[in-house]
Amino acid sequence: MNFLHDLTERLESNRQLISQWMNTKRSEVPIPIYGSVDIRDAGWKIAVVDANHFPAGFNNISAEDEPHLAALLKNHLNRKHKGCTWIHLYPEAHTRNQGYVENVATIKRLIEAGGFRCTVGSPELSGHGSLDGITGPLKLDEVVLDGEQLLIENEKPCLILLNNDLTEGMVPGLGAHNVSPPPHMGWQRRRKSEHYQCLQQYVEEIAEILDIEPWHLMTDWFVSTDKCLEKETCRSLLAAEVDEFLAKIVDKYQKLGIDREPVAFIKNDKGTYGLGIMAVKSGSELLQLSNRKMKRLMYSKGGVDVENFLIQEGVPTEIKDESGSPVEPVVYLVDGQAASWFYRINHKKSDMENLNSPSAKFLPFDQVGESYGEHAHGWHALVAELSMLAMGAESLKQEQS
Repeated sequence: MNFLHDLTERLESNRQLISQWMNTKRSEVPIPIYGSVDIRDAGWKIAVVDANHFPAGFNNISAEDEPHLAALLKNHLNRKHKGCTWIHLYPEAHTRNQGYVENVATIKRLIEAGGFRCTVGSPELSGHGSLDGITGPLKLDEVVLDGEQLLIENEKPCLILLNNDLTEGMVPGLGAHNVSPPPHMGWQRRRKSEHYQCLQQYVEEIAEILDIEPWHLMTDWFVSTDKCLEKETCRSLLAAEVDEFLAKIVDKYQKLGIDREPVAFIKNDKGTYGLGIMAVKSGSELLQLSNRKMKRLMYSKGGVDVENFLIQEGVPTEIKDESGSPVEPVVYLVDGQAASWFYRINHKKSDMENLNSPSAKFLPFDQVGESYGEHAHGWHALVAELSMLAMGAESLKQEQS
C-alpha cells in the first residue's frame, strides 16, 4: 500500500501554501540551529521516529551539501546572534569514537566556511591536544573553567555551540555565555514524549491542508510512567498497557487493509543513542524477559536511571537496497530546513527492527539518492521540517516552565 506515495502530486501542488504556512509557524517559535531526524517510510505512513537536537552524524552527509549547510548556518547565526564572529564548539567526550570526532570536525568546517572563527574543546577534554577522527586528528583548544564562564586563550567566545546532549546533567561554565542549542533542551530535562506532544498539532494542521488523515504522518505513541521493571507487578502493568495499545493498531490496520502484525517499540523517554530499545508484538514478551534483556531495556547513557518509557508504534520501512536490506532515511536540518540526507542500512535487521546497531552502514544521498531517495525532498523533508517546528515549540515550553 503506497497511500502517501500516490499523493505526491497533491503535496507538490500545495507547495506554495505549505511554504507560507511553514514561514508563519517558524516565526512563532525559536527554530533550532541544527537537528537530525530518523524517518520511517512504509508507503502508507511516513513518520519521524526519533528527533535529535544535538546531531552526531554530520560526517555521513554528502560533501556536495556542505556549501548549502554552511550558508544556512551563517544565516541562522547572523540572524539570531548579531555581531557574532567566534563560535566555540563544545563536544561530547567520545575520545575513542572516531565517527563522532569526524562529526565534530565536519561541524567545525561548516562554521569556518560561513566565515566564523571556530574553536573546539571542553574542560573535560583539556590536555588531550587532539582527537583521532576518521580522516585525521582534530585539534582541540585548551578550555579553562573560570567561575561561570569558559575561557579559551583567556578570552570569552561570542557563542557556545553545544554538540553535547547533557544526558549526564549540566556541564559547568555555561552560565555566562550565549549557548545554542539552549541547555534546557538537553536530555537532563527533555523527554521524547514532549516532542511528539508538540509535533501532533503541526501534523494535524498540515494534514488538513493536504486533506489526509494525520495518522499517515505520525507514529502513534503513549508514555508509561514510573515502571520499575525489576518488579513483576510493574512489568504486568506495562504489559497490559502495551496489549491495549497494539489492539488499537490492529483495528486501524484492518480498517485500512494493511496486512501487517503491529509492533510496539519500548524506549527510554530520554535520549539513549539507540540503546535501551526493545520491540515487542505482545505484552507477554515483557513478562518473559531474561535478566540480560531487562537490563538492556533499562540501560541509559551515563548510567542515568530510566523512569518513564515511550511506547511507540513500529513503522516498517518499504525502502530496501539492492540486496534487500532495510534502509531508513536520516535527515539533517539547519535553521529548520531539511538540508542533507544520508541512509542507514542494516543487512542484519528486518524492515521493522531498529537499524541503529553496530552492523549498520551509512551512505550519503549523493551515492544512493537515485536508488531510494525518490521522496526525500517531498514527504521526507516535510515530516523532518515539522519535527523542527515541534522542537522549537518544545524549547518555548521549557523556557516558560
